[in-house]
Amino acid sequence: MSTAFSVLDLAPITEGSDAAQSFRNSLSLARHAEQLGYQRFWLAEHHGMPGIASAATAVLIGHIAGGTQRIRVGAGGIMLPNHSPMVIAEQFGTLQALYPGRIDLGLGRAPGSDQATSRALRRDLASDPDAFPQDVLELIDLMSDEPQQAVRAVPGQGAKVPVWILGSSLFGAQLAAMLGLPYAFASHFAPAQMMRAIALYREHFRPSAHLARPHVMLGFNVFAADTDEEAALLATSMQQAFVNLRTGRPGRLQPPQPGYLESLPPQARGMLDDVLSCSAIGGPEKVRQQLQAFIERTQADELMITSQIYDHDARLHAYTLAAQAMAQISS
Repeated sequence: MSTAFSVLDLAPITEGSDAAQSFRNSLSLARHAEQLGYQRFWLAEHHGMPGIASAATAVLIGHIAGGTQRIRVGAGGIMLPNHSPMVIAEQFGTLQALYPGRIDLGLGRAPGSDQATSRALRRDLASDPDAFPQDVLELIDLMSDEPQQAVRAVPGQGAKVPVWILGSSLFGAQLAAMLGLPYAFASHFAPAQMMRAIALYREHFRPSAHLARPHVMLGFNVFAADTDEEAALLATSMQQAFVNLRTGRPGRLQPPQPGYLESLPPQARGMLDDVLSCSAIGGPEKVRQQLQAFIERTQADELMITSQIYDHDARLHAYTLAAQAMAQISS
């Protein structure tokens, strides 16, 4: 099988930098990915995170789509409990009108923030996360040619932006299968239920007007460099970010730190081994082998590659090496 490859960008804010530079880097990366043949460039909704600049996700998608020509640009994803379906239909209807045929809409049911930030976003927490399936159906209906609702999203009606279900548990897999939608699993940071979720989705998938056969996209970390040693050093920025997040100290993406892994207590190293188990870290040949092994294990239709590297030029190079590895695998 031929596996497509795409980009997930968290718009990292690095230590000593700011959101404006993050956005310049994101556009630079998107243009680079377009030249390399990546299929999609997705941005994730997070709030209150000092190291992630993509909170206003639809606005940033417009910026990236406006600065590229062919690559699909989308949300990986919009956290629907934070928004009314009407607002998202209008936002993505607008994006589809501006950049027809290039916009994707991935939907998740997590808040993408802590409780206090969620309250600030919604003013109250009365909206029910269990209403997520109904909200998805409402949003799809609003973007259809003939909505069943009394209200109309303008722009939005008739936009028919492709909708994906995102998840890191079995819930999203079941919903995507039931609705006949493509499914993206967050294996790049929550791989524990990946194989069960894939099997559940494929087994119970119902063909729909949106999709004839199941389509699985998996998140995958790539830290690629010219040597294994350099790649291992680059990966320490992401490792620091995860340890800081899990210990309640989220911050900006830190520079690589030699000897970082060796400095950690066994519990922290074990946590990193778990959450970053879906990763390729190494020089070109090692990365190719790790990517190929992951594809053979999962039979993924598509990989969404993320690379949280501190230095922007090194990050661009990592995506170049990943694209070269994917081309070798597909040949």
